Amino acid sequence: MEQIPKSIQKLFIIYTVSLSVLKAHDSVHDHTHPLVFNVLDILEKLASKGFIINLCWIPSHVGILGNEQADKADKSATFSINGTIPVGDLKNHFKLLLYTEWQEQWNVETGNKRHAIKPTVQSWPSLKNRKADTILTRLRVGHTRVTHRHLLLGEQAPMCSQCNCTLSVHHILSECSNFNSQRLRFF
Repeated sequence: MEQIPKSIQKLFIIYTVSLSVLKAHDSVHDHTHPLVFNVLDILEKLASKGFIINLCWIPSHVGILGNEQADKADKSATFSINGTIPVGDLKNHFKLLLYTEWQEQWNVETGNKRHAIKPTVQSWPSLKNRKADTILTRLRVGHTRVTHRHLLLGEQAPMCSQCNCTLSVHHILSECSNFNSQRLRFF
């Protein structure tokens, strides 16, 4: 919107996926969100200079399965706490803050063996097949009968007969020369 006054064109359309922004624009009152006031102020100044600005909602989730919750959340964001900040904006803001702080703490944990496996705090997608999901999770974290049986039985860690190093999922899948042909075939 800051570039509009510099234009010789007078008609503009601003597209948004946020229905809550448009509803806030339609139902402005004395206790609305400061950002809405800022946008409305800019729109009013542009209109006074002869610019015509149309706001248009793009239903980004239409036809995409599973995103109905996102649309419901966006619609619920039009309700506000004490008429000042939309609930959806607060929720998204705090969620982002928490994830950012959590990620910053996790980034410091480089000595943690799980950090190398999963460097982000975001969830892994899960599979619909629970057995396959369990197998994939065990491979990701390196917990298998072959590589961790010794912990349960109090035995020595198993050694790779080819490389003479500690046997691990990472070693089998990435390092051991004994499995080169399988890696070339499947990866």
